[in-house]
Amino acid sequence: MSIKDNLIRLIDKKKAKVGVIGLGYVGLPLVKHLCNSSFKVIGFDDDKRKIGTLNQKKSYISSLNSSEIKKILNKKFFLSSSYKDIGKVDIIILCLPTPLTKSNNPNLIYIKKALHSIKKFLKAGQLIVLESSTYPGCTNELIVPLLKRKKFEIGKDFFVGYSPEREDPSNKKFSIRNIPKICSGVTKNCSIVTQKIYSKIANKIVTVSNIETAEFTKIFENLYRSVNIALVNEMKTICRKLGLDIHEIISAAKTKPFGYEAFYPGPGVGGHCIPIDPFYLSWLAKKNKINLKFIELSGKINDFISKWIISNSLKNNFNKILLVGAAYKKNVDDPRESPIFNFIDILSKKKIKIDYHDPHVQKLESRKLKKVFYSKKINSTMLRKYDLIYIITDHDKINFDYIQKHGKRIIDTRNVYKNKKYKNVIKL
Repeated sequence: MSIKDNLIRLIDKKKAKVGVIGLGYVGLPLVKHLCNSSFKVIGFDDDKRKIGTLNQKKSYISSLNSSEIKKILNKKFFLSSSYKDIGKVDIIILCLPTPLTKSNNPNLIYIKKALHSIKKFLKAGQLIVLESSTYPGCTNELIVPLLKRKKFEIGKDFFVGYSPEREDPSNKKFSIRNIPKICSGVTKNCSIVTQKIYSKIANKIVTVSNIETAEFTKIFENLYRSVNIALVNEMKTICRKLGLDIHEIISAAKTKPFGYEAFYPGPGVGGHCIPIDPFYLSWLAKKNKINLKFIELSGKINDFISKWIISNSLKNNFNKILLVGAAYKKNVDDPRESPIFNFIDILSKKKIKIDYHDPHVQKLESRKLKKVFYSKKINSTMLRKYDLIYIITDHDKINFDYIQKHGKRIIDTRNVYKNKKYKNVIKL
C-alpha cells in the first residue's frame, strides 16, 4: 500500500490524528468540527492565555459555546505545550494570522515561526494544509522548500495542500459543514488527500487546479466585498450632499431580481480579511510590475470614510465622546482591524476624551493604541455626559432606543434607527 493510500485509509476510518496550529477564530471552530466528525485533534497555540482558558473548559470566542469545549476536551481534543507532538499527528493544519507590516506588505511571521517550530518533527506520510489568507505563491514559497530540504518527495511521501478558511463569525446559517470548501494541492496526490480530509467535515468540496488558484480565490472573494463596500461608502458621501438616503436607495436597488447584490455603508471596514487582503494582492502586483489602481483605491476609500464621518459631525467644543461598538461586525467579540481604531486615533489627536461601550468586547488593546481601553457600562446619567456618541457596531445586545433617549447627539453610521427621525440622531 502506498503512503498516500495509507493516509487515505486512516482518514476514511477516522483514525488519522489532526494537529491544528492556531486556535483562534478559524482554528478553534475547525477543531470542533473535526472532533464532532470523530477525529482526534491536538491543538497548538503560542498564546498561553488561550491554552489556559481552554484548559478551564471555557471558550474565548462568542460564536463557540463553552459547553462545546467541555464535550470534546480531553476526549477528542487535546492541548499540547510542545511542538514535539507534531510527530504524533497525520495531518497538520495551519490556521494562523497573516497581518500587514507597517508599510502594508505581507507579514508572514506567524506562519514562518510555526514552520520553524515544527520542521524537526515532521515525518513521512503527513499532510500539511495552510488555511491562512495569503498571496498566490505563498504556500509554494514557504512550505515546499522546507520539505525539500528535509528530503521529502512531495506527492509521494509528504503532502501539501491549501484550503482557505471561509469562517463568518456570528453567522448562524453557515458553518464549515455547509460552506463549500475549496481544496488544492501541490500535486494531484496532494490534492486528493486534502480533499479527503475536508470531505469528512464539509458537505461540498470544490477542487481547483493548483494552489495558486486557491490562494487567489480567497483574496478575490474578499476584494469583491472591499470594492463593493468602498462603492457604497463613496456613494454615501454624495447622497449626503444631495440630501438623499443611501439606505433607501440600496433598498430600492435590491428589488431588482438580477445583476445586483446589496452592500451597505458603514464607518469603515474591519476583520482580518477585507482591510488586509487587498494589500497582499497589490504587493504581489507591484512585484510583477503591475499597478492595481482599482484595488488600492477601494482600500483608501474604506479607510477615508472614518475621517469623513468625523469631519462631518465634529464640533470644536466637543470634549467627551462615546464610541458604541468595538467589534468589526455585529454580534461578534472580534475587534481586529475594527473601524474603532481609526476613530480613537483621529479623536485622540484632537485631545478629546474617549470611552467605548461593547457588550462583546470588554477590553480593547492593540499595537495601534497607546493605552488599554475598557468597556464602559451605560446608564442614563453616564450617557448625558457625552457631547457626542458614535454608533460603530450594531450589536443586537445594545439597547439603541435607550441610547437615543438619553444621548445628547448621536451619529448613526450603521442605520440602526432606519426610517425613524430623531432630533438628536444624524445618519452618516
